[in-house]
Amino acid sequence: MLIVTNYTAFPARWRTTDGVTGETAIARSFADFRRLGARDDAVFVVNGDAHTVMQLVLARRLGLCPHRPIVAIDLIFRRPSTFKSRASHIFKRRPLSGADLYINFFRDTQGLADIYGIPPERCAYVPFKVNLDPSDVATALRSEDYVLTFGRSMRDFDTFFAAMERLPLPGAIPEVDPAALVAHGARFTRPLDALPTNVRRLSDDGSSRAQLDMLRGAKLVVIPVVKASFVASGISTALNAMALGKCVIGSAGPGMTDIFTDEIIAVPPEDPAALAEAIHRAWTDDALRTRTTAAGLRMAERLGGEADLVQRLIDRIAASFG
Repeated sequence: MLIVTNYTAFPARWRTTDGVTGETAIARSFADFRRLGARDDAVFVVNGDAHTVMQLVLARRLGLCPHRPIVAIDLIFRRPSTFKSRASHIFKRRPLSGADLYINFFRDTQGLADIYGIPPERCAYVPFKVNLDPSDVATALRSEDYVLTFGRSMRDFDTFFAAMERLPLPGAIPEVDPAALVAHGARFTRPLDALPTNVRRLSDDGSSRAQLDMLRGAKLVVIPVVKASFVASGISTALNAMALGKCVIGSAGPGMTDIFTDEIIAVPPEDPAALAEAIHRAWTDDALRTRTTAAGLRMAERLGGEADLVQRLIDRIAASFG
């Protein structure tokens, strides 16, 4: 089998855990997918690029590219909420739902079925990975100075701020551009000069090193997600925090309570009182925090890094189309 993909971490030659072998061809454009898909045993595997998925689905229907299986990995789906997005959804829904397999990093696919018409039988859950470098994690000097929240996709900073105003604890967020966060579906309605007095802003240049520095200084890592989210939001942040031995508090919903159990402390989304109570409990209850941290660390170590994720993806793709 030939995997034609834009996921450059796939090895040129691969072997599944049960011994099936195959090759990878890297496609950097739609034209590459069409050309490389000429082999009869080719499978199109598109990572995180909804536009290319739609192009391949439409081209396949019109006979403009080889009729090969299409696998979509980790597409970013959003609930249409504005007139423009609802109008666009009418035209995008059918080609976006035309792939043969959707590999997601979350289990609860009800939103994909309800909003995009993607049935559960065309969805597969594959566990995600730790994104931080293992050597950096191993040598990081930890401290427990603040309650941290960060990230972009569907994050609910408003609820975090409202919760922190109820608590006599130090909090932190990265330096952010609120407008850019809103573009990723986040809630951040406060001016930067009106944040809670106990929440400071940490230096962040967007690098893995900056993320490591923020996480290693946290006592708790909070991942508040808006109610409207129906896909994974915050898994990477959670696993990175767990790898550093940090206690994670997350909003209940897809991408959190459908994949984590005792590895996190779950709270209802958009509920400042419940979040404040969970933060206070985790900050003061050493046994709870230690127990949650240990479970999270075990999961992070078990899931590993990118090479482990790629192997899981290859195994799943080969099992479906090999």
